[in-house]
Amino acid sequence: MTDEEGTVAPTHAATRSDVARLAGVSTAVVSYVVNNGPRPVAAATRARVLDAMEQLGYRPNAVARALRLRSAQAIGLVVPDVSNTYFGALARELSDQAFAAGYALLLGDADNDIDRERAQVESLVSHQIDGLVIVSLDPASVAETGSTPTVFLDQRSRPGQLSVMVDDRGGAMQAVSHLIGHGRTRIALLSGPRGAPGVERRQQGWRDALQAEGLPNGDELIVRSEFSRAGGFEAGRELLRRADRPDAVFVTSDVQALGLLAAARREGIGVPDELAVISFDGTEDAVYSDPPLTAIEQPIRLIAEAAFTAVLQKGLERSPLLIPVELVARESCGCAATAR
Repeated sequence: MTDEEGTVAPTHAATRSDVARLAGVSTAVVSYVVNNGPRPVAAATRARVLDAMEQLGYRPNAVARALRLRSAQAIGLVVPDVSNTYFGALARELSDQAFAAGYALLLGDADNDIDRERAQVESLVSHQIDGLVIVSLDPASVAETGSTPTVFLDQRSRPGQLSVMVDDRGGAMQAVSHLIGHGRTRIALLSGPRGAPGVERRQQGWRDALQAEGLPNGDELIVRSEFSRAGGFEAGRELLRRADRPDAVFVTSDVQALGLLAAARREGIGVPDELAVISFDGTEDAVYSDPPLTAIEQPIRLIAEAAFTAVLQKGLERSPLLIPVELVARESCGCAATAR
């Protein structure tokens, strides 16, 4: 069957056999052209095959080709929740770096479920990807990655698992010390779920900084929520309605801090005059919140670069690789915005 211009118009998705039939060659020759080997193909024959592929609209099956070549020219990324602004920014940065190096990024969203995380990992590995980056919900998780080079972006409790992590504890200490410098003496912690990436180290940094100054640091100053705006809002309302309300809060993520700011507005509490706030992450959420959030900024570009280099080179000079963080001052703590 042909179209009005006389080119072949198959009634089904073109196959390798269709290409071979139109070009007058064997399917093996088509395979050599598609895969650029392993046997050479004469220039005239190659041109004929390519012309047939063009006429038929033939597209090689990338997954099948990856299985043969043992490479998909792709890097996998699994995160707990892609709707979290930080993980979205991480995915974007890793995608940009992969693309610049000739790789695609395949994304898996665990939706804060460890079983779904495991399924996402297994699915990506089955596509013969060249490397895998995981932000796991469980520091003891065992991912069936086989021979796929894998790097975790969190603390690991199992030996032999490579990891890149930020200085969560040091960043939290820096945040709390900054709040103390503003004269705040009752500094609460709006924390994430127990066991979530970075949470326990950020909590430890909060406690250590307060202990060093002899300030209250007991569990009565801690509230927890999911890493979400709604979670931060509910936890914030609970915290701000207490008789012994804090005068400052360190929040373990930007998205939770957005909810806390909304709760403060609902309760008629001024930020930063009555309540100073510092969050952890430093995403665009912090820049465009009201007021803009002072934040411990994770250097996403450096994190993605370290992870991408590690999976391609199949290792790290040392593990865990600890990446420093930086406090960026804005209005929510009582500072004027830092010029960037």
